[in-house]
Amino acid sequence: MQPPTDPVNLLVIDDEASLRRTLRTALESMGHRVTEAVNRLQTLDALKLHRFDLAFLDLRLGKESGLDLLPELLLAAPGLHVAIITAHASLDTAIEAIRKGAFDYVPKPFTPNQLRVVLDRSALVRGLRNRVAVLEDQVGRLAPDVELETLEPSMQKVLELAFHVAPTEATVLLRGESGTGKGVLAAAMHSRSKRAARPLVTVHCPSLSAELLESDLFGHVKGAFTGAVADKVGKVDVANGGTLFLDEIGDLPLTLQPKLLRLIQDRNYERVGEPVSRAADVRIMAATNRDLEAEVRAGRFREDLLYRLNVIEVTLPPLRARRKDLLLLARHLLAFFACQSGKAVTGFTSQAEAAMAVYAWPGNVRELRNAVERGVILTRDSLIGLEHLPGQLTAATSARIELGGPVTLEDVETEHISRVVASSPSLDEAAKTLGIDPSTLYRKRKRSQSKEDA
Repeated sequence: MQPPTDPVNLLVIDDEASLRRTLRTALESMGHRVTEAVNRLQTLDALKLHRFDLAFLDLRLGKESGLDLLPELLLAAPGLHVAIITAHASLDTAIEAIRKGAFDYVPKPFTPNQLRVVLDRSALVRGLRNRVAVLEDQVGRLAPDVELETLEPSMQKVLELAFHVAPTEATVLLRGESGTGKGVLAAAMHSRSKRAARPLVTVHCPSLSAELLESDLFGHVKGAFTGAVADKVGKVDVANGGTLFLDEIGDLPLTLQPKLLRLIQDRNYERVGEPVSRAADVRIMAATNRDLEAEVRAGRFREDLLYRLNVIEVTLPPLRARRKDLLLLARHLLAFFACQSGKAVTGFTSQAEAAMAVYAWPGNVRELRNAVERGVILTRDSLIGLEHLPGQLTAATSARIELGGPVTLEDVETEHISRVVASSPSLDEAAKTLGIDPSTLYRKRKRSQSKEDA
């Protein structure tokens, strides 16, 4: 049997120098990184400084008991695999340790092949655990490849850049309006990275107060604040070896920004209430729908943090700038939700497709996804009609002007400008399409808005 492909971090806990030396030699010859500890205090100190995948723990540590140390190990490092080292006479005790949470045991005397078996089993279980975590995260939402399919050259360039940097360790900042698929793209990049077998952990920056967000991100120790009744592992620790995705980074409280900067620069952090620095092995991705440069000028975002985050910038276009993709995405979404609901819905009526084609989609792909899911739920036929889509699509369609109808040239111009602006990524691009300068476009829009207000 071959050793695990990737090197892992191992902790050897034994009071016998000769046994530690034997284990270190055997494990390092297999390409793994080994740290030694001789007693309880050294073990707990090592766990504060490093993240380990597997620990080899002798049941006898001089006057201390490995069996007593086991619960502390599992509490200090949730997810750590512990292999008990035991003599033949204490196999019953080793089995008892497994009942209490130990991963495996290694009988003395052991061979390198026995160590490889334990390492291979540990790697297999870790890999399956991470895959389950990824699959659970994807349940209830579309697979990334669906939302990222595109016929638009601008979106193709975005994906080309994103997937080019995905295998690197570069920090990535994803920009774009809310609902454009920044989280989906982050997941797709993680799955194409060298860290794909490890977790992708998301932190929603606007969701908690500064104090709770710090605890969620970095963890805390018992007694750090009111309500901290036990140690808590933070998401930085959970993401070890994988990717930490900071969603809506523009909402990160100013008080936390220096700590995040330190994490990105030095790959070090501290749990709340604990003065000990811990090492972090994470790749950082962040996303925002805010103008971070404006936030810097307003004093709400640190300029040095922006520079650290913005090593690679990827900007997703809004759905209104992906008109070639709109019906393609809608049909893929329909197929997904029809399968999920078990309904034989096969398409849209021509009226529904026309309404989707002219609507501006301010909520972007997320709004489209919700609209299609709604349509699948409400239709009793094989097609989704306009009546099954949200009311704003019907209102937008009924407000449209028909060429050749009883309307003035000014009304036609206003409608045309409105449609071009809605389908353009910026006002400058809209002005270029219309063949006028941006100041003229601004005046025309202001005049039409004044008439509507009147």
